[in-house]
Amino acid sequence: MTTRVLLLTPPFTQLNTPYPATAYLKGYLNTLALADGGSVVAHQADLGIETIVRLFSTQGLSEVFSAASTVADLSENSQRMLRLQADYVATIGPTIRFLQHRNPTLAHAIADRSYLPEASRFAEVDELDWAFGTMGLHDKARHLATLYLEDIGDLVAEAIDPHFGFSRYAERLGRTATHFDDLHAALTAPDTLVGKTLLELLEAKIAQYQPTVVCLTVPFPGNLFGALLCGRHLKQHYPTVRVVLGGGYANTELRSLREPRLFDYVDFVSLDDGEAPLRSLLEHIQGKREAAKLKRTFMRVNGEVVYQNGSSDRDVAQRDTGTPDYADLPLNDYLSVIEVTNPMHRLWSDGRWNKLTLAHGCYWGKCSFCDISLDYIARYEPLTAGLLCDRIETIMAQTGQNGFHFVDEAAPPALMRDLALEILRRGLTVVWWTNIRFEKAFTTDLCQLLKLSGCIAVSGGLEVASDRLLDRMKKGVTVAQVARVANHFTTAGIMVHAYLMYGFPTQTAQETIDSLEMVRQLFAIGVVQSGFWHRFAMTAHSPVGLHPAGFDVQRIGPTDGPFADNDLEHADPLGADHARFSEGLRKSLFNYMHGVGLELPLANWFTFRVPTTTIPRKYIERAIADTSEDSVRTHALLVWPGHAPTLTVVQPRRGRQASQRVSVVPQAELTFARRQDDLVLDLPAPIGEWLMHNWPKFSLKAPEPITIQQVGTTFEQAGLGNFSAFQQTDGWADWRAAGLLVL
Repeated sequence: MTTRVLLLTPPFTQLNTPYPATAYLKGYLNTLALADGGSVVAHQADLGIETIVRLFSTQGLSEVFSAASTVADLSENSQRMLRLQADYVATIGPTIRFLQHRNPTLAHAIADRSYLPEASRFAEVDELDWAFGTMGLHDKARHLATLYLEDIGDLVAEAIDPHFGFSRYAERLGRTATHFDDLHAALTAPDTLVGKTLLELLEAKIAQYQPTVVCLTVPFPGNLFGALLCGRHLKQHYPTVRVVLGGGYANTELRSLREPRLFDYVDFVSLDDGEAPLRSLLEHIQGKREAAKLKRTFMRVNGEVVYQNGSSDRDVAQRDTGTPDYADLPLNDYLSVIEVTNPMHRLWSDGRWNKLTLAHGCYWGKCSFCDISLDYIARYEPLTAGLLCDRIETIMAQTGQNGFHFVDEAAPPALMRDLALEILRRGLTVVWWTNIRFEKAFTTDLCQLLKLSGCIAVSGGLEVASDRLLDRMKKGVTVAQVARVANHFTTAGIMVHAYLMYGFPTQTAQETIDSLEMVRQLFAIGVVQSGFWHRFAMTAHSPVGLHPAGFDVQRIGPTDGPFADNDLEHADPLGADHARFSEGLRKSLFNYMHGVGLELPLANWFTFRVPTTTIPRKYIERAIADTSEDSVRTHALLVWPGHAPTLTVVQPRRGRQASQRVSVVPQAELTFARRQDDLVLDLPAPIGEWLMHNWPKFSLKAPEPITIQQVGTTFEQAGLGNFSAFQQTDGWADWRAAGLLVL
């Protein structure tokens, strides 16, 4: 008997690219199908993007305006949009196709602001025009088209469904929902146009795939309500279909689940990595495994919630999870929007990025604000560069896209190096970005290699930009180290986004202002191009949440309930009034990202008196200039990423006068062909000939990379003198400047 599994992403996550959970699970289920002769058949759908495309169509928008016209007491902004409804309905189809890269010439009409109707979101466009700089016609048009969609979204939220948002749906109901009452009330209320549209699409998927099992991934609080709407529909109309809920929300919020009413909407709730629990569930549904032998699964038994975890099965090794499979997803329907003009921020909303993970978990796993007690961070398991590149090639062939977002908690530097070398070795064209820790391992040379392999951006946690607090966080970095590493990435042409945090326990007003000064200097010197301030949130599974007294904070809520348990309310008696700093930090950072206000006194960003910074004005500049920690490891790899040179030995002409008759060493001219130009390197002929002879060992095509220690041994065995002495010569410096990498 074949089990038909339908993997669903409910509204809403991203407009520009699929959330990867269903593609990951489908890749794994494909391996099961191969192993057991096809008893499991899997399909997937992103109901989020399909709901958006249906609503934001000529017919969908006509229905939105029809419903909105019956609502009394609309804002003046919504009333204006109703007066312009014919213009909105006429422009929505072409604009959506433009954002799907199917109608590029429309950019001309959009950019000159003669085509789209405009409401409140356009109020500050004139002030933003300068921010586009050289972004170009199409980028400006996409930004304006994004504002146009957001205007319509405001109308939908006011007149149709207060829960609506483009990247979240009813997020308030899912966030810190210790009790199920509000969700239950919303789920038993009449469906809005958004909900009806979602359920019509779900019905079409059921008819198309006829599943016996439906899996709902809930990565964020803003997906929960949509998932439960789907579950309600399935339980009412397809009671024999088994419904499974999992994903990041369940993993963090539902670990102490005791609410039986949830199981009016789903049959099972699965925790942590889904592969092994889903396999055990499928075996249970097929009658091959008793319920007590399930893996990390909640279910309702005799009216009570029971956690079944009697399985002795291990989690599926990352090498065995299969290649993520994007089949069934409407890859050409996603919308590339530009919400803000910052080039780093737009990566989250612009372009189709294939999602892939380099390693399960976090190789650091110590940060005290992070959920390091949970499996998705605690269990570190890297893949090999070869397997990753195999998966990259498979996904590129399937999707036709070569952009990748590696979604690691923190990508390991050594694995990033090996992956970059493998990408270059295979001659792949890949554009990628990821999240990192600002490790010392990210040297100038490693960053250059990553750039050559296609890396365009990294994001990493600077957090509080205070060495005392970074140490208390167990972050494992200093502000000076972050500055040096950020400089290495920026010098290589890789954009840097800094995650910033304020309000960590015991953080004082002085430390907050000093942190802002650090951030100001990083932007002023140009080594960070983007950032975002987050208010510290205490979570139940982090060291701070588990042991608040050890961090001098007090948990004050919320009261325990039978449903969600993650975000904790806390008091910080030793710290500043953190909420007061929020707007000033936000406003200053927005300006810094656009090169504005970098010379203004920090006090100008706040409406209340703040301390004067104690950070020296050139602190970051001096930190970057400090190379005392730079050293080359003896086992570092020596790699030349370019083409093999050609060698010409030049015999020097001897002088005719007796006084000029001195011994002159023949010179080798090595010509390196590069994409933009040729480069000539002069070395003594014996060294040049040694280099040419050993060239295959330095090449990317070498079977095994050679270490700098091995190179030194080879150099000295050739009778060329002391290798360390050669490293002090102009010849070595010129070779390094030409692109030789020490990794």
